Amino acid sequence: MLAATFTQGGDFKIDSMSTTANRKYLIGVDLGTQGAKAGLFRDDGKAVATRFHASKLYQPSVGVVEEDPEYQVKTVCQCIKGCLKATSVDPRQVVAIGIDGQMAGVVGVGADGHHLTPYDSWLDTRCAPYIDQMQKRAGRRITQKAGAPPSFNHGPKKLWWKHERPKVYRNIAAFVQPAGYAAMRLCGLAAEQAFVDDTYLHFSGFADNARRRWDKSLCKSFDFDAAKLPKIVSPTDIVGELTSSMARRCGLGVGTRCVAGCGDATALLLACGATQPGICVNIAGTASVFAATTEEFTPDTEHQVLAWTRAATPGLWHPLAYINGGGMNLEWFARELATLGRGKEKNTLTQLNRLAEKIKPQIDDPMFIPHLGGRVMPAQPNLRGSWAGLAWSHTAGHLYRAMLEAVALEYGVYRQVLTALSPQARLKELRITGGGAKSRLWNQIKADALNMHVLQINRSEGAPLGVAMLAAQAAGIYASVESVADDWISAKNAIRPNKRNHKHYEQRLARYQQLLDLLDQWANH
Repeated sequence: MLAATFTQGGDFKIDSMSTTANRKYLIGVDLGTQGAKAGLFRDDGKAVATRFHASKLYQPSVGVVEEDPEYQVKTVCQCIKGCLKATSVDPRQVVAIGIDGQMAGVVGVGADGHHLTPYDSWLDTRCAPYIDQMQKRAGRRITQKAGAPPSFNHGPKKLWWKHERPKVYRNIAAFVQPAGYAAMRLCGLAAEQAFVDDTYLHFSGFADNARRRWDKSLCKSFDFDAAKLPKIVSPTDIVGELTSSMARRCGLGVGTRCVAGCGDATALLLACGATQPGICVNIAGTASVFAATTEEFTPDTEHQVLAWTRAATPGLWHPLAYINGGGMNLEWFARELATLGRGKEKNTLTQLNRLAEKIKPQIDDPMFIPHLGGRVMPAQPNLRGSWAGLAWSHTAGHLYRAMLEAVALEYGVYRQVLTALSPQARLKELRITGGGAKSRLWNQIKADALNMHVLQINRSEGAPLGVAMLAAQAAGIYASVESVADDWISAKNAIRPNKRNHKHYEQRLARYQQLLDLLDQWANH
């Protein structure tokens, strides 16, 4: 018999009232931008406890965003220990842990495996000149080889350290990501054992992703020392065992195995069960992410819209793109602009949804451009958000509905590019996770615009669940990632597309693309 109790901050625990001696447990830790979040899971996928510790971002000047790697390790340990303290689970029953993390930043480590640089965050923009340099010198080749163009990611950041901090760079033995660094510290690994799992390679700037190896010619093009690149491993590879000191800090047994893990976005997709071709995922959070699952690696060198990333499932890929702040736009509108009438209180998102539901879609409804922070994919940093086609008859409901439609239409652009690059790709359903998944109206708009069934996920633990699934395979509890997903994940509440509405959105998509092009020209004039 089990009794669930909730603790402060949304954490929970499940207290066993019967023996759990025969159970095995797994821990997944997400080392995200906001902080570290850990989940303790039974071997059947049941969530037992979660814990969260906030991050500390250091921003001393414009463009600089750093974190202390040792503080990140500290929060990982605190989260793991907190999960165990909240339960009656014997630490010896935890058979494996996995850590996922922020994907585009880097940490430089010395020969002993300890950091020589702070965590150079994906939010840090100091490497911008080296993005331009890489793009001009070998942009198309980098995209073709790695799967994504140079951006605020590994390649330009490594070049920044090489040219702007040469003394530090000379002593760097390897560049790793924060989740990899945490795993190295937990297992006491030196730089010669430094690793990166293959789900990060699209951001590397120096990888031959299809062949799963470093590309010597790309390193040579930028005079980058390939010896500073870590070994490439699979997400389910065991990279080490917890040392005695780290086991004490985590409250775990000495020798607990640690898997390589994966990037945070990859873990989220895995937590949605995207382990078969044709399963698409929409992460409807602060950013609005659209990802497909395919068997083909066909990098987007022409449009520069899609990043082609490795899936955690062997042999599969996730072409994906996102709107920076797609979900944040709705909160901004409700907070700053939407009122119930002159001088009355602000609308809530629930009220705005109700207003939008009453509107019968028309071809000349207002059009919204959702890129308030600039368009990310493709890179159009000067493009900004706007409404077009406003009339006096339009209400807050019209404007809000236009914002919902804009995300679906942007996904329509992504789908068109994907179909052009990979005509054989099957897109059979869209699984939605994140806060936006609660809006039935928004889900219906996405179903109609994309002409796909939209489904919700039965789980809400997010990335920690995904990386715990990798640990479950690595520990031998399951034979494959696919079998874990089949057992732990299911999709529900299917919303079917309306054929008449799909025709409507096909016309709207053409107008949306025209407006994007015109506004980008205006923004850069």
